[in-house]
Amino acid sequence: MQCFRRQPKRSVSQENILREQSRRVAALNGTRLGLKDDKDLKFLLKGSQLLKVKSGSWRKERFYKLQEDCKTIWQESKKVLRSPESQIFSIEDIRDVRSGHKTEGMEKYAKDVPEYRCFSIIFKDQRKNLDLIASSEDDANHWISGLGKIIAHSNSMNQKQKLQHWIHTCLRKADKNKDNKMSLKELKNFLKEVNIEVDDYHAKKIFQHCDKSKTEALEDDEIEEFYKILTERQEIDKIFQKYSDAEGFMSCQNLVRFLYEMQQEEDAVVAAPALIQRYEPNERAKKGNAMTKDGFLMYLLSDDGNIFNSSHRKVYQDMTQPLSHYLVSSSHNTYLMEDQLTGPSSTEAYIRALTKGCRCVELDCWDGPNSEPIIYHGYTLTSKILFSDVIKAIKNYAFKTSPYPVIISLENHCSVDQQKVMAQHMTTILQDMLLVAPVDGNKSQFPSPEQLKGKILVKGKKLSRQEDPTETNGNNNLEAEDVSDEDEAAEIEDESVKTEIQQKGKSDTLKLAKELSDTVVYCKSVHFNGFEDPSHPRAFYEMSSFTESKALKLAQESGTSFIRHNIRHLSRIYPAGWRTDSSNYNPIDLWNVGCQIVALNFQTAGTEMDVYQGRFQDNGFSGYVLKPEFLRDEQTKFNPKSITEGTWGTKKKLLLKIISGQQLPKVNKSKNSIVDPKVTVEIHGVQQDNNKKQTKVVENNGFNPKWDEEFTFDIEIPALALVRFVVEDFDMSTKNDFIGQYTLPFTSLKQGYRHIHLLTKNGDPYSSSTLFVYIDIQDCD
Repeated sequence: MQCFRRQPKRSVSQENILREQSRRVAALNGTRLGLKDDKDLKFLLKGSQLLKVKSGSWRKERFYKLQEDCKTIWQESKKVLRSPESQIFSIEDIRDVRSGHKTEGMEKYAKDVPEYRCFSIIFKDQRKNLDLIASSEDDANHWISGLGKIIAHSNSMNQKQKLQHWIHTCLRKADKNKDNKMSLKELKNFLKEVNIEVDDYHAKKIFQHCDKSKTEALEDDEIEEFYKILTERQEIDKIFQKYSDAEGFMSCQNLVRFLYEMQQEEDAVVAAPALIQRYEPNERAKKGNAMTKDGFLMYLLSDDGNIFNSSHRKVYQDMTQPLSHYLVSSSHNTYLMEDQLTGPSSTEAYIRALTKGCRCVELDCWDGPNSEPIIYHGYTLTSKILFSDVIKAIKNYAFKTSPYPVIISLENHCSVDQQKVMAQHMTTILQDMLLVAPVDGNKSQFPSPEQLKGKILVKGKKLSRQEDPTETNGNNNLEAEDVSDEDEAAEIEDESVKTEIQQKGKSDTLKLAKELSDTVVYCKSVHFNGFEDPSHPRAFYEMSSFTESKALKLAQESGTSFIRHNIRHLSRIYPAGWRTDSSNYNPIDLWNVGCQIVALNFQTAGTEMDVYQGRFQDNGFSGYVLKPEFLRDEQTKFNPKSITEGTWGTKKKLLLKIISGQQLPKVNKSKNSIVDPKVTVEIHGVQQDNNKKQTKVVENNGFNPKWDEEFTFDIEIPALALVRFVVEDFDMSTKNDFIGQYTLPFTSLKQGYRHIHLLTKNGDPYSSSTLFVYIDIQDCD
């Protein structure tokens, strides 16, 4: 049994001093956030009782309070022996704060409470939503508004401000006796807190250098001196010195020279004055149109110093081409939060996918009770949700991240009566969003994403005796008829699923209601019977779905034919039936033959999802990326499996130097655990381009590791290549632990000295974890 040492009781005066210190620290952090004397912030710092809602029978009062760091929330817990860390969650982990009954939990369990008292905290990772009820409308508004302000202001802080906030929070944490001084022991604890192992001799040397007063404790200016030593960036100082004068100023002319020579910025003359105005904190330097070392560092840590081309953060590609000319961010079995057999289904999964830029979501529809269709993974034990609730979620979140069209991919197993209900729900809930007629009378090819802005398309079966689906009315006398049933759930490689299918006696056909058939305009599902005969072309709106294995076989054996097929037709790819754990396949090989709707399990983190999100952060995170010209040319001879000479773009040589890392997160939260980081650089593209190289391991330093290692990569087809940077904690005896990664298209790389802002395994940004690199791209002879 663990023993806890009893803390000595403090006197009333000591308690008052600590309370006043805590208030001053909170006020300082509030000011750093730009929220000085804010009423909502003051309310959150004081805290309040809230009702936590978990089920119809579990609704309990708990105390919630914003900590003095203005970064974390403390929540009361009645669990025995619960660790202090588990009672705290970071505001950085919050994705969204929703007022009212905007989650499944609130919809089910809090309908008896007025919406104005209810709110929910949605987390970035797979954590469950936190559903809360305030005692009054004012209290709820304080929490919703206060959290919203902190999130917004935290996001708008520059990297230097974030670093300063984080380090001062860690310093406060290391100050165990709260005397605002730092002993040598506390300094060593602090260094471990920020992920750096320093031997006793080095720690003492730093301590003695800063302890100007010789009091065996650092305070005030001495702590600031320690902070400066800790955050020194010698590698950046070296670059700055080369372009600055003896007084420590980089003139605008020298900044132009740096931007042109090192950063390969073509508009250096225009960019330099703007960068000085944007990032230089020293007013004297700014007036003299010059940059100090601090301003230079802020520029390199900003969006302008990012490895990802900032002009690609907005839509810059031609969005007026036919829909089939774009890769489309697509999700498989979107309703699932976990695995394919027993995991929960949730409308929240649709919201998460849509806010991650997904433009094609999947609905597996089955007959439900009370004549209401339901969605779940057929023949399995996954939970069930209402079709109508999913359509409402799609309506509310379809266009929050991107204005471009969303495709609802229907897998329909419902009776005719419930199909009519499905059609009615889509028509009444989605209203004008639902596309029910051709755009501008376009009947020969797909309309463009631009023409389809704000529209929701349905992909599904169409009655064969109906006229062309691009005709608006079809055969009005036709009520329903049999169509082939493409049942993806039946392909699951699981014994219990196979038994369930045998007992139910699965049919190869399904009776389709005209009302549901009428919702399909441009995405008619048909079975793939081989590539078309040019003399008898198939209608452009007919599209097929392929398992990953079937699609990969076609890509391997008939790459060029598949590319030409995908110029006029949409192709949807989905994971193999054996992936019951919701694992993912590599999307690259399918993109390389022009497949548009390459559907992945968005709920599963890993290399495949990293590459996926890397591809679709391009073009303004719109969910649509224009395929290269050679994948849109009907006469193309390109084959990714057999590269020949052609107009595929100039071959490139990527020269890359991994210089250093900054504030890498702790993987193991244990106090004495320090990471041993190494960096792997991966190229994902055509087979000839696939490659990876890695740095040496830096031992016991996650705070400011230095590598200074150079790599070279030859890139055959730049337009199809992505670059992935992965940081791992090296472990000699077990598998390396993932620390962070960043993936981007090769064509979005910026050259010169750049920072890479690392992402978590779920694809969310760390607040201040970066790599510092040098990039040089040359044409191959």
